Amino acid sequence: MKILDRYTVESEKVPAEVTISEGVGEYVNVYEIKQMRISKATEVMLQHLKEMVIGNVDIKVSEILDPNEVENIKAKFKEKAHELVGKEISDASAKEKDILVGKLIHEMLGLGDLELLLADNELEEIVVNSSKEPVWVYHKRFGWLKTNLMIKSEEQIANYASIIGRRVGRQITNLNPLMDAHLGTGDRVNAVVFPISTKGNCLTIRKFAKNPWTIIHMLDPSIKTLNIDVASLIWMCVQYEMNTLISGGTASGKTSFLNAILVFTPPNQRVISIEDTRELYLPEFLNWTPLTTRLPNPEGKGEVTMLDLMVNSLRMRPDRIVLGEMRRQSEAEVLFEAMHTGHSVYATLHADDARQTKNRLITPPINLPESMLGAIHLIVVQYRQRRTGIRRTSEVAEMVPQENKVFVNKVFAWNAREDRIDKVGDYVRVMDELSLFTGMNSKEINADMEDRKKVLNYMLKSKIYNVNDVGRVVAAFYRDKEKLVEMVKKNTEPAKVMKLGVV
Repeated sequence: MKILDRYTVESEKVPAEVTISEGVGEYVNVYEIKQMRISKATEVMLQHLKEMVIGNVDIKVSEILDPNEVENIKAKFKEKAHELVGKEISDASAKEKDILVGKLIHEMLGLGDLELLLADNELEEIVVNSSKEPVWVYHKRFGWLKTNLMIKSEEQIANYASIIGRRVGRQITNLNPLMDAHLGTGDRVNAVVFPISTKGNCLTIRKFAKNPWTIIHMLDPSIKTLNIDVASLIWMCVQYEMNTLISGGTASGKTSFLNAILVFTPPNQRVISIEDTRELYLPEFLNWTPLTTRLPNPEGKGEVTMLDLMVNSLRMRPDRIVLGEMRRQSEAEVLFEAMHTGHSVYATLHADDARQTKNRLITPPINLPESMLGAIHLIVVQYRQRRTGIRRTSEVAEMVPQENKVFVNKVFAWNAREDRIDKVGDYVRVMDELSLFTGMNSKEINADMEDRKKVLNYMLKSKIYNVNDVGRVVAAFYRDKEKLVEMVKKNTEPAKVMKLGVV
């Protein structure tokens, strides 16, 4: 057996060793997770303690319904669990007691052994197909792996789905067998119950980084999703409110890229984001209102659709409207109406290149008149190579209106052989529009882009990756660009740079 990697993970002080290997007699590699062994007698005792803790902790209904009380509830359960474990299993060491309490917390407030998978930052996806086969995971470096974890029963899988749904006000039943929800950590969850999922009850958890990726992560040479020329162009286009669509295939990084470029939003503008499940995380000081849709209750009442939120957002005086994903004609019509009435709009769309993006917009189910597409300035296409797992910005294109038609002008494209992004065309529209919005000529616009490149390179060199910190540097650029560029040239320490412009 060939070992490919080995490392440790920890959740609620429960440690585990992860071994990734070429599985003997398997067609896929294996993800094996090893925990401290617990005897049958201790397992029975833990089940007894679990019932005692639940019976002895006083939780109010108002606390259960308040998402901000999650940590307080967990603290109450931990305190009681420590007390009972110390009393009932007195011969255990302090470390063993911590592990037993952690396992109790996993069982009472979490998803059992799946909590250890959720704690592994190397995983992107966790999939439970049924209780009859192992849990599968998608690893950032090794792709799909079969684990050594099994869920005990179909009832347990359905119970996990119900727990997740209740926390965000959603239900999954035989009448409503499909559910989209999210965990408190922001990880997205999709559940499908039997018999719609014919193997058994199914859970799919899409993990999101605890700290969202920023444009600096994407510029990092070890990741290089895009290059600095594209980053500086998009920064300028975001500042001057050019409407942008981010397209790409499934898990190509569309939402991550959208989140990264929204950090370029000037702090004196209001952002309204609309999503099915909350995935965007912007700097805490931005004037940002995140909205999410709601499914109907079992009686078919109380539904709040993306269209409802979009129409409502126009009454909230937004400067920028962000749509998680454009799917239907009604949503697209409202979105394009917002563009035509002076709002800056950003959205994601499933399409593999810029031309396909245009074709998706003018054919069913979206089916917009081609003449409307002139409101879009830029299309940025994200690509994920399934074989290696790398993500790249594969195209940056302008939408150029001419009479009642719209033409796609590709400006940047990814060179797969050299693994770099090349400039493959000249600007037809963007430079003219930037000149119109800024009053600068092309020489001044290029000089401005060079200043942005210096700032981006400074953040990369200074390892400024945190979304709030990147946002502070961007805000400083808007407050006093000349002073910031001067500080960047002198390689001033990041703490002083981030305070620039804070009154």
